[in-house]
Amino acid sequence: MNSKKKNNIVFLFLVIILPIIALFHLFSGEIAIPFSDFYSAFTDFDSENTNQIIVKEFRFPRLMMGIIAGGGLSVTGLLMQTLFNNPLAGPDVLGISSGSSLFVAFTLMSGIPFFNSDFGTIISALIGAFAFGLLILAFSMVVKSHISLLLIGIMLGSFTGAFVSIVQTISNPEDLKMFIMWAMGSLQHVESSQLPIIIAFFIIGIISCFFVVKSLNALVLGENQAFMLGVQVKYIRIILIAITAVLTGLITAFCGPIAFVGLAVPNLVKLLFKTQSHRILLIGCLLIGSIFLLVCDIFVQLLESSIHIPINALTSIIGAPFVILIVLKRLA
Repeated sequence: MNSKKKNNIVFLFLVIILPIIALFHLFSGEIAIPFSDFYSAFTDFDSENTNQIIVKEFRFPRLMMGIIAGGGLSVTGLLMQTLFNNPLAGPDVLGISSGSSLFVAFTLMSGIPFFNSDFGTIISALIGAFAFGLLILAFSMVVKSHISLLLIGIMLGSFTGAFVSIVQTISNPEDLKMFIMWAMGSLQHVESSQLPIIIAFFIIGIISCFFVVKSLNALVLGENQAFMLGVQVKYIRIILIAITAVLTGLITAFCGPIAFVGLAVPNLVKLLFKTQSHRILLIGCLLIGSIFLLVCDIFVQLLESSIHIPINALTSIIGAPFVILIVLKRLA
């Protein structure tokens, strides 16, 4: 079986399994809701029907955020791995998520009304992600070792963590509680009224990725070779950092920091499809990333009655061993 036919079969499987996982996710809450109420919640909504309110205001936004966060973080991880030519790169490892978290910490615990609004949180997350993305890009031009760059990213994470701790000590209890709940990571903080702006930002970020597919394919050969092929490397760097900032900042603002999705999923996609075509890899990351995070959140919901597990903890438990395997495989 040739690789193209195999990839088509894998895509078909993923396209079939994603709606199945999505339906299972909708029905996974503690409260059993009949299918008729799910259907009526979108066709004939009754504001006095508790089941329909739960579906429209809680379960559907949570489902959409799982798809957006899983697919978005996986895509940003792929972009960073291609840009820095490093399979261990990712928005959380390189400090981009940390930068977003730092700025959100300042906004949530500042007590300023504007920053406590949805728009203020989004802007803060985007600025933080973009600023730290540019910082990592600047370091990458000086530091040639991939390991050194990863260490710098880890140190930036520690640096921001220290600042967040300082801000926590001087914040009032209500703002501190709000930040701690956000930092645990969750898909359930999104309201239905927020979905349009989230989906709009997400679509813009994803569509932008497909406009630079040829450049991404060329960057796999190295920046010098990409430049010889006509790629404007300096502009592409900024574009990729901007896309990563938009997607990472958006997801971090509403879901909190979610670790290892952007690191583990792109590597899994590359192993599965065995190709360097970024058109295939981007679609694979969107599908597998969405499935992965939805499955993790299904486990979170199933265990809610006995223990509350932050989504960030579960993705780390699953993703960290996979990343260790990648490192061991590269060293072997």
